[in-house]
Amino acid sequence: MRILPFAAGVLMASATLAQDVTPAKGIYSCTTADGRKLTSDRPIAECTAREQRVLNPDGSQRSTLPPFLSPEERAAKEAADRRAAAERLAQLDAIRRDRSLVQRYPNEAAHQRARVAALDDATKAMRISERRVKDLAAERKPLLDEAEFYKGKPLPAKLKQSLDLNDAAIEAQHVLIENQKAELVRINKGFDAELAHLRKLWSGTAPGTLPAPAEMQPAAPAAAPKR
Repeated sequence: MRILPFAAGVLMASATLAQDVTPAKGIYSCTTADGRKLTSDRPIAECTAREQRVLNPDGSQRSTLPPFLSPEERAAKEAADRRAAAERLAQLDAIRRDRSLVQRYPNEAAHQRARVAALDDATKAMRISERRVKDLAAERKPLLDEAEFYKGKPLPAKLKQSLDLNDAAIEAQHVLIENQKAELVRINKGFDAELAHLRKLWSGTAPGTLPAPAEMQPAAPAAAPKR
């Protein structure tokens, strides 16, 4: 009767191992903690916590069966595997990004042309805003001339409303111009960072080995304001 607990333990270990691996046909070999060398035609229950070699019929090693993991160990291994997979994907993305960058800009002249085009779009948007400010100033002049007739008196409601709307429109355009100036600075900063990155790639640095500055990729140029 004393062998029953041992047999039950073997059966439980075998069942646990069967849940974790699909046994491949072959010869399984391992050395137990007390130094015994065991061989079987299936995964060895006494070695669930130890590495098992899977042998071919001629004795050559085909593969290795890793030790059985506890729930805690399994969770830690799965988390580590997920981190490693995410790192591999990030590395592949970095390689693709750098290769695409070099393909898009094979030299500094090509990169400079892209910078000029991006700045030109943003500058055009700012010029439109500046012209709009001039137009609004021209529209304001007759309103001010009319207001002169009411000097020292309350302005008619319609005239006051027109002046207020004109003030608000001019202020909005000034805010837009300041934003567009900031956009020009941001575009230049992005292209500067991208150029520094590209120079390293052009000089032979392997794609995917350089950290990409957060500001490297220029965003889309500012849209032209609505008239």
